[in-house]
Amino acid sequence: MTPSKNNSAPNPRSLRKVFWGITAVTVLALMGGGGWLWISSSGQPASASGVLGDKTQMGVVEIVTGDVEGLSDYYGNKVGLEVMESTENSTVLGLGGNELISLVEDLDSPAPTASEPGLYHSAILYPDEASLATTLVRLAESAPESFQGSADHSVSQAFYFGDPDNNGLELYVDRPRDQWRWNGGSVDMTTVVLDPSQFIAQHLGDKEARDAVMGHVHLKVGNLEDAKSFYTDSLGFDITSQIDGAVFYSAGGYHHHLATNTWSSNNALERTTALGLGSLTVTVESADEITALIKRLGRDGLGYTSISSDVVVADPWGNLVRFTVVD
Repeated sequence: MTPSKNNSAPNPRSLRKVFWGITAVTVLALMGGGGWLWISSSGQPASASGVLGDKTQMGVVEIVTGDVEGLSDYYGNKVGLEVMESTENSTVLGLGGNELISLVEDLDSPAPTASEPGLYHSAILYPDEASLATTLVRLAESAPESFQGSADHSVSQAFYFGDPDNNGLELYVDRPRDQWRWNGGSVDMTTVVLDPSQFIAQHLGDKEARDAVMGHVHLKVGNLEDAKSFYTDSLGFDITSQIDGAVFYSAGGYHHHLATNTWSSNNALERTTALGLGSLTVTVESADEITALIKRLGRDGLGYTSISSDVVVADPWGNLVRFTVVD
């Protein structure tokens, strides 16, 4: 299925009622209620290990679903991603040659509960405000019910959605790195209200989104101490911020490539269903980094699967992380 193109000129003022009422309610939601992401700097130094290289990035996120066609329509026709590959029971979508979302069919597994570990949201990073604004207009016109909120996080401006399977989706744009504020190794990601209608009115032009990358992935886990041990000690990420119920991780000085929270999944055990997150991908620069990862996994007694030159390892809750060398 090829995403449709909307060539009509949108009126940003017509979107104010669609977006603003939802935003005002969402900002007031409790952090632990599973809806709102409230980020602030921990003020504590983060370790700058340099275990993962500066060119580490996130790659494609695999989502397992009972409705490949429905989710393909959402990520394609609504969000505006391009179909890069399609079979009878799977679809890969992306932009600018970058694979972002891979949909895989599973007609037998039950839907995950809100307290199940797994995907909190995938976060697609746009290169500029104009292309993000165009994407927001597309969603406001075609799937306004999927909008969940928006926020200015100091380092970025972010808009939150939920796909038809209730998988979270963040669409965002970064501010320049020289505007990010660091305090002893911890990045300031405080949250203030962001009016999406004002953002659209300020930035909307005629620029279609032609490029994007997977900026970060946010996961639900059962406890943060085990999450920190796995994602820092074993995988090699650095902690960039910590708040009540959440930890943020990165490589190479980015504000965060990964996050883990227990807001709705505190004390949860291993996942019980395959639906939702299939796997997330971390891309590294060289095979040497894969070799070093395997040594760390062996040191920590963690099993893994080798698929060609990739390494796939499960966190303590069954969330699969795939490491691959960038082409």
